[in-house]
Amino acid sequence: MLRLNGPLTMRTAPEVLQRGRDAIAAGDVVIDFAAIAEADSAALGLLLDWLRAGREAGHQVQVRGLPRGLQSLAELYGIQDLLPLAP
Repeated sequence: MLRLNGPLTMRTAPEVLQRGRDAIAAGDVVIDFAAIAEADSAALGLLLDWLRAGREAGHQVQVRGLPRGLQSLAELYGIQDLLPLAP
């Protein structure tokens, strides 16, 4: 489980990028967004990068606690069906 917290924006995304990649390289992972205080489109960019990294590594990536604002952005961009939401 990779638990994210605080803001996840264009300013903070570069700091979090490698943390997600490392978790995915280690195996299947659930990425928990429940404690994200603020997010913008950079958060979706990270998520897409991590999904690609998981696919390339042969590991499953699931998402939990995706904030409603990010869900709305995903719908706006037409990528909501790409997001593997965990129950």
